[in-house]
Amino acid sequence: MKNREIVEKIIQYHPQLENYQGCDEYKCGNPDEECKGVAVALVPTMEVIEKAHRQGCNLLVTHEPIFYQTPDYPEWKGSFQNSVVDEKMSLLHNYGITVWRDHDHMHQHQPDSIFSGVLKQLGWDKYEIPLSEKKPFAYAVELPKAMTVAEMGRYLVEKIGINGIRYIGRNEDLVRRILISAHLFPNGFYPDGMQADGCYHDYSMDLMQVMEEQQMDALIPGEIIEWTILSYIRDAVFLGKKKSCFNIGHFALEELGMKEAANWIRELVGEAVPVIYVPSGEAFSYQMVGEKEGRL
Repeated sequence: MKNREIVEKIIQYHPQLENYQGCDEYKCGNPDEECKGVAVALVPTMEVIEKAHRQGCNLLVTHEPIFYQTPDYPEWKGSFQNSVVDEKMSLLHNYGITVWRDHDHMHQHQPDSIFSGVLKQLGWDKYEIPLSEKKPFAYAVELPKAMTVAEMGRYLVEKIGINGIRYIGRNEDLVRRILISAHLFPNGFYPDGMQADGCYHDYSMDLMQVMEEQQMDALIPGEIIEWTILSYIRDAVFLGKKKSCFNIGHFALEELGMKEAANWIRELVGEAVPVIYVPSGEAFSYQMVGEKEGRL
């Protein structure tokens, strides 16, 4: 089976996007080569490429950009020479690895295939509850048994495989109703600003409304900005309200979605070629200063 045939199976699995012109495409390599193995990863880092090669894979399916540019061009478009890009391109060429990016199509599933994978990998897919009003990339769960904030932090660190977690909340407060969301940057999924109802609307405000009206105990976001919902949760905790936020980050959250993607890609391919999941791993190290009350 050729690389192209496997990618075609993946595309057919996804919702069809008419006249699509986006970042989902081949980034390098030869689609017409025989596939020896498929590596699935969130981020095509140098370490991931090395691991894919060592395990005999010549097709790498990834979710995030390869050459550090938001549009994710298949070649370097900077106005300067980038030695890291040069060495990365050389490594991919020498190893004969074909890279296919699968981003936009994954996020077009209803429910979103990254976030449904997150819920499944966390063991929470059976506990999803509806939002009173649907929000983009927002999902809520109600756990059958509450955890403390401290227990939840340790659970996420272990399940995701990260080195640590930043969180807001009192360690002893209970967490049962959880809101999982996408990235809280300005103008993220629709324009911020005053609307016809005379009120200010943005994605953070909409999630804040869910936290208030549906009595959510915790928020697990992707990217976050600190002056909106993070500050709301911080003030809520100061006022004695049982709110918390677990700031695990964009890549750590979506890592679980790609781990689940390896499972459905394996089902699509069958026994034709091996399919492996290659963790992108934690990008950060943490330097702790002393023993503080807020530590898990």
